Amino acid sequence: MGADTAAARLAALAADRVDHRFKGLPPDADGLTVGELAAQRRNLFTGGFTTPVLALSAERLKHNLELMETYATRHGLAFAPHGKTSMAPQLFQRQIEHGAWGITLAVPHQVRVAREFGAGRIFLANELVDAAALRWIAAELAADPSFRFVCYVDSVDGVSLMDAALRGASRPVDVVVELAAGEGARTGVRTEAECAAVADAVAATDTLRLVGVAGYEGEVPDADPERVHAWLRRLTALAADFDEAGRFAGNGLDEIVVSAGGSAWFDAVADVFAGIPELSLPVLKLLRSGAYVSHDDGHYRRITPFTRVPEEGALQPAFRLWAQVVSRPSPAQAFANAGKRDAAYDLDLPLAQVVRRDGAERPAAGVTVTGLSDQHAWLATTPEADLRVGDWVGLGLSHPCTSFDKWQLIPLVEADGTVVEYIRTFF
Repeated sequence: MGADTAAARLAALAADRVDHRFKGLPPDADGLTVGELAAQRRNLFTGGFTTPVLALSAERLKHNLELMETYATRHGLAFAPHGKTSMAPQLFQRQIEHGAWGITLAVPHQVRVAREFGAGRIFLANELVDAAALRWIAAELAADPSFRFVCYVDSVDGVSLMDAALRGASRPVDVVVELAAGEGARTGVRTEAECAAVADAVAATDTLRLVGVAGYEGEVPDADPERVHAWLRRLTALAADFDEAGRFAGNGLDEIVVSAGGSAWFDAVADVFAGIPELSLPVLKLLRSGAYVSHDDGHYRRITPFTRVPEEGALQPAFRLWAQVVSRPSPAQAFANAGKRDAAYDLDLPLAQVVRRDGAERPAAGVTVTGLSDQHAWLATTPEADLRVGDWVGLGLSHPCTSFDKWQLIPLVEADGTVVEYIRTFF
């Protein structure tokens, strides 16, 4: 797909009409295009938006994009951020503009979304044995010689299924052998001997091409720096062993792919990948962290590697969910109108951060979210909490992935409340 076509499809998102599909948007904006509403630069707090409404900070998004671009460049890493976090092609484009090699995805539907909006390099961090999806991938590769696609393999049976589905394809599908993070971990080959058997099975086909090795260190059992580093050294040693055995020779490759990196241990990836020995071809050291794009106020704030390497910088939580107090049944309790349908809650409950009343904003002292119903946040309030029915409460969220996937159209908001764009998601 040409750059002009991709740009046109991204631009076409602004032509969609504002209507009942999109939560939180001003009712009087119905019938406007998204682009027309954005051009009005309405204020989130005074421009007719209804609660609950999720806001993404323009300044903090920009900061996070720039920080990870700098980090990857400093450590000599290629970067394919995991797109499953946002499933937002507008953010994919921003990530590519900030130096990303391509986009990582997890399932065929996500690949289709990314291709629709022009992604030219896709790393599928998963096994792919669905015959219909493989035939579609083969057609994309045939139609676009510049399209680069790589996916996992972790079994001889999987290789056989892929080979059967791809017979007659004009280009082989590039694959990396996935090394499991340990016994009892998720997908991946458990032993180096089994990795070799999978690689041999790939070599016996005309439909697949072995291009490297990969895995996910976030699944290391009882993960700590020592265990994660040890597993990453196994992964890089596997690449070296494959290379020494000539498994990458004669494949027409110009690089060997070695890939890892979630959002919790990318500092360990940088450490170990820096020590990859010289191989017969240049090594594409591919990092795949995704949650950084919005970061969060809970789980990822606690586990981000930047807490271990503060000299490298710090990510900033970019989401805030605004809800309104609709009930104050007692001095110790209140209820706001955002619940499980609106807020991520799979890792942590939302965090009450600020209260807005009459245009003034102050810390949400004495206010704690203790639970979520489908459409209500349960708020415990201490005597210091000055909270009234009608107040807006700004909630920090934990887990970017399940924050994005509850909202189809997300206002991108500047610090003064001006909404400058709307981010469309495709889950």
